Amino acid sequence: MNFDISKVRHPKEKTYGFLTALIGLLVWIALAGVLLFTSALFVAALYILLMWFFSYVARSLVRAYMMGHYVLVSEQQFPHLHKMVAEGAQKLGLKEAPRAFVYNSSGVINAMALTLVGRTRYIWLTSALIDSDDEEQVRFVIGHELGHHVAGHLDEPWSFLRLPGLIIPFLGQAYSRARELTCDRVGLVVSGNLKSSRTALQMLACGSAKLNAQMNPNAFEEQDKMVPSIAGFFLNIFSLYPRHTRRVAALSEWKNALSGIPSTPSRTVQTGRIEPQIA
Repeated sequence: MNFDISKVRHPKEKTYGFLTALIGLLVWIALAGVLLFTSALFVAALYILLMWFFSYVARSLVRAYMMGHYVLVSEQQFPHLHKMVAEGAQKLGLKEAPRAFVYNSSGVINAMALTLVGRTRYIWLTSALIDSDDEEQVRFVIGHELGHHVAGHLDEPWSFLRLPGLIIPFLGQAYSRARELTCDRVGLVVSGNLKSSRTALQMLACGSAKLNAQMNPNAFEEQDKMVPSIAGFFLNIFSLYPRHTRRVAALSEWKNALSGIPSTPSRTVQTGRIEPQIA
């Protein structure tokens, strides 16, 4: 069965993606009209060309650094990781699997999807991520990063079109958060394991390889109720990423919706009320 990103894309990403694209289109049309009216089109084109040139140089330097300092995942180097990337890309219908690299992150657990020079897609995996997560958790993270590629989040024409909309306060952040929720769903599709997918997200908050096997995603999801509503709201609207507790809950809700299981509030098993403190 062919993978269809439109069936996985989060509704909020569809909404905010449409708004950013529409605002961007209107701004660029208005800007082009002003430039034509003021005969400043040549100057604007020169500025755009210079921006593209410096961007190209910067990306070329990053690629050169990556090739000389990171470790390329291949059939000869970390074949089990290479197989995960290849299988995930095939499952999502990507014609060519991104090139994956592992790098020394000095304890920081993270992963990244990116494009640099040309059409080659890349995935970066940190050493701490590999050390902390088990195989199925790593598969979810790889699937999440593949999601950015298959969902078109890194396609330059669309990114350039949306640029004016992305700099609008709160809208750009909301769109970014929605994209992450989409990619969490893609990660679950690739992993096929809800528990490992949820604990992989929890590892971003915990960061302890020793505690990995002891993590309880249900308790972590329940923790989201302790977030103060007002402070949590303001932290959320300024953030590019959903809070980790919310991401775990959202993944469960989507899986239940696919299975036809109604989402019901979890019962709190505590004897007293906990008043969260704002640091």
